[in-house]
Amino acid sequence: MDFDIVNPLAWNGWDDLVASHRQASVFHTTFWAQVLMESYGFDARYLISRRNGTLEMAIPVMEVSCILSGRRAVALPFSDYCDPLLGEGVSFQKALAAVYECGRTRGWRSFEVRRRGPLPPEISASATFRGHVLDLLPDERVLYGRFRGSTQRNIRKAASQSVSVTMNQTDDTMAAFYRLNCLTRRDHGLPPQPTRFFASLSRAIRKNDSGFVAIAYFQGKPIAGAVYLHFGDKAVYKFGASDRRYQKFRANNLVMWEAIRWYAARGTRTLCLGRTEPDNEGLRQFKNGWGTREDVIGYVKYDYATGAYVTSASMIKGVHNRFFRNMPISVSRCIGSAIYKYMA
Repeated sequence: MDFDIVNPLAWNGWDDLVASHRQASVFHTTFWAQVLMESYGFDARYLISRRNGTLEMAIPVMEVSCILSGRRAVALPFSDYCDPLLGEGVSFQKALAAVYECGRTRGWRSFEVRRRGPLPPEISASATFRGHVLDLLPDERVLYGRFRGSTQRNIRKAASQSVSVTMNQTDDTMAAFYRLNCLTRRDHGLPPQPTRFFASLSRAIRKNDSGFVAIAYFQGKPIAGAVYLHFGDKAVYKFGASDRRYQKFRANNLVMWEAIRWYAARGTRTLCLGRTEPDNEGLRQFKNGWGTREDVIGYVKYDYATGAYVTSASMIKGVHNRFFRNMPISVSRCIGSAIYKYMA
């Protein structure tokens, strides 16, 4: 397959091009590319092929370089999924062949693509996650009726406790979310993303009108929040956070419900609730409680040295999680700012 390697920010009409494909999401857009490049200094190497004026293939790729791991490629870093956009008659295998050719030229050590749905039998995943998608309806009553009983009760409980939710695109609201995010990342034993990432995300959301931040308040104090992104008729629940001292109020449920109502009213077709690790049964149940349909997200990683797919991902847990749980947030933020790029 003949293909070009392009920077989407330098391609006039990139978003219009990918919008024509039914699999396109906010992760394929210049909005998301700019946030990743601006925040982490990644190099964009998007592979594209067109035939007779129509899109034959588009695979967004960012290069991640490190002294220890060399140059590798990810489609795309810090994105729950980013399906290759393939035209009629173009198989996933054929698209990967184009990527492998590009990688040999660029000197990649590995390439990773994150794709929803089942993989061809000859291609192994290095890791698999669950995805959850909610089909939205204009009728709130029907939509609400599809929720699990416990989900409905949690929404009512938050409302009865005088929890209120705001949704906007201001830097102050993103800053409030970031403070909650630092608390949640500490609870999970992980460093928070760099402040520059959320600052870039806030600017991009406002510039492109591509999302919003929802914050739940109790007596004027932010206690839960989420970041939502959208493109075309699809939306994504990208980040969620909360202050667990107020967990009994179930504010996260009210945040999600208000976002669902907002998207349903504007005619959005689906809301993706992101990826869930297979062993995180609590998060899975939370997402299933909204009447979602569950699918599989497979991460395919190809190692150029061995010429084979990596069949297991390194997901070290334990010691470092305890380390970050007991670390002051100010220190954890500094570490996250230094290393997060290489966690892509």
